[in-house]
Amino acid sequence: MSTSERLIESTRELLWERGYTGTSPKAILERADAGQGSMYHHFKGKPDLALAAIRRTAEEMRATAAGVLDGPGTPYERIEAYLRRERDVLRGCPVGRLTMDPDVIASPELRVPVDETLEWLRGRIAGIVEEGKAQGQFAPGLDAGEIAAAVVATVQGGYVLARASGSPAVFDAGVRGLLSLLAPRTS
Repeated sequence: MSTSERLIESTRELLWERGYTGTSPKAILERADAGQGSMYHHFKGKPDLALAAIRRTAEEMRATAAGVLDGPGTPYERIEAYLRRERDVLRGCPVGRLTMDPDVIASPELRVPVDETLEWLRGRIAGIVEEGKAQGQFAPGLDAGEIAAAVVATVQGGYVLARASGSPAVFDAGVRGLLSLLAPRTS
């Protein structure tokens, strides 16, 4: 792995663990096992490196979500697969955690990949809800955008509640509750 790749990967991990402020250039260099001038050789500085790391994390999250949401099954089954996919619930979402970082939110440049990723996810889920409505699986009166927002909020809020309680049980309970509300009605 090249030095620039080690720097990006180390920054991704540190941002997830410590946030932007808690991620010092020294910690990045130590984790990447890189020399002192390496960061500035490959990047303009910490903000530039953090942006590369956030973009990579956002791309990975979109690819993982797409792999499940674009998979086989009915619209309900694909949303269920997304909600139930294996996650490190207690560690939280690497993109979602950035929304709680005041330095990321205050920086329009760092915030863009976060906003774009969450917007993409809501849009993709809304499209699946529309598919389900067209197939008669979901009630025609459902607002696809609102359902998509509820799905994303359940996942992101579930991470927060699980971390607060120290147990993934509350995340799992939120997923089960949402799925029971979305379950196709049988006449």
